[in-house]
Amino acid sequence: MTSRLVQQLGAQNVAGGTAKALAEQIRALILDGRLTVGERLPSERALALELRRSRSTTTRVYGLLEVDGYVSRRHGGSTRVTLPHTAARVGPVADASAIDLSIASMDSTPGLYDATVRSLPRLAALRGTSGYSLQGLPELRDAVAERFTQRGLPTDADEIMITSGALHAFNLVLATIGRRGERALVEQPTFPHALEALHRHGYRLVPTPVDVTGWDERHIADTLLRSRPHLAYLIPDFHNPTGATLPDTARSRIAATAQSVGTHLVVDETTAELDIDRGWSPRPLAAFGPRVITVGSMSKIAWGGMRIGWIRADRAMITRLLAVRPSFELGTALLEQCIAVELLREMPALTSHVASRLHAGRDAVAVGLESIESLSMPQTNGGLSAWLDLGAPVSTELSLAARDHGLILPPGPRFSTGGVLERRLRIPITLPPERTAEAMQRLRLAWDDVMSGGTTARTDMARSAVI
Repeated sequence: MTSRLVQQLGAQNVAGGTAKALAEQIRALILDGRLTVGERLPSERALALELRRSRSTTTRVYGLLEVDGYVSRRHGGSTRVTLPHTAARVGPVADASAIDLSIASMDSTPGLYDATVRSLPRLAALRGTSGYSLQGLPELRDAVAERFTQRGLPTDADEIMITSGALHAFNLVLATIGRRGERALVEQPTFPHALEALHRHGYRLVPTPVDVTGWDERHIADTLLRSRPHLAYLIPDFHNPTGATLPDTARSRIAATAQSVGTHLVVDETTAELDIDRGWSPRPLAAFGPRVITVGSMSKIAWGGMRIGWIRADRAMITRLLAVRPSFELGTALLEQCIAVELLREMPALTSHVASRLHAGRDAVAVGLESIESLSMPQTNGGLSAWLDLGAPVSTELSLAARDHGLILPPGPRFSTGGVLERRLRIPITLPPERTAEAMQRLRLAWDDVMSGGTTARTDMARSAVI
């Protein structure tokens, strides 16, 4: 059976190449995140047989990679992917004139004001209560449950908890079921602050690659079966940042495999409603397995300033979450819940507006990239962003150069578990077209600086929020 390494290389692409050239291709796969840190590579003998090369060649290939810090080898043991120990450099500090591409989110929906006005009588009727809402208003839980049911996952209000956003929901889940020292499977790339939350709860991260073309299902299955992680964090609907959607068949296989090894699947549906023109609608991943915990929010379809999220899980899990929640929060704000009830009643109009805005943003990014040599818009049927292939490991350098032109641009490694994805760049499709056009002009100037070698050396910068 062909190894993942040779599948990624393409045997026809390395035929006749020197050991140095082959090592460079493997290094590129590691930096691009297609080979993940900790992944076991074929033995020297096995790789030689697969590539029909001499063992001395494959020994030299691994030797070159080891010297540069990209693999670790144990005598008589395995060869695994590693990374050189270098300090991470990340995004710049904003100023008033900067365009901030670290935030992939739109301004509020036009219906937010009217929904707020309509919600006030509902809020007034609650004045006689304590005002604390640990599980959430029954009307809002009913509305969220109905939305799941409409999408093909029958759900009862007792299986819903309302939270203060999806990230708050994820942290509550980790506080409830987390186990320090256990493994967690994560996509690479993925939402940076989810990685930070997992680190904070003591998990050891096991990455699996995702690209604009989708997931490596074989790698996910092999990782689940081999590592038996306690938890897996997935974004299957308009994956952030690639925009990919996981097919129903893959959802079924992943859910079945996770159940067989006892892995909790935590599914982030923050971007699930951001469809532009996908042309089909998958069922929620929780429809395929009983151990799936789903988190979602209103932030991307209504407004980031309205901190409303939810957790969908079985009743036993909701009971556990309710027992833990008071230790760090006593409920979600009632006004936002009342507004959310009104907005969820208008979901067709809301999603139509979002699709129109994202379509215009996507077109503006595509037009802007036409002026930048070697860059083009990948297929993006929905979601928050375009995930660009820069063609060379220059993402951090480009991010630093963009600062000189008033552009805040998180580099690809910001979305990874450890310094990879230097060939990748996330560009939000959420800004108004005219603002996007200006951002693309500034990106072109930064790109020209990088390509001409005219960038200025900088010191490392502190990490910033990436939304």
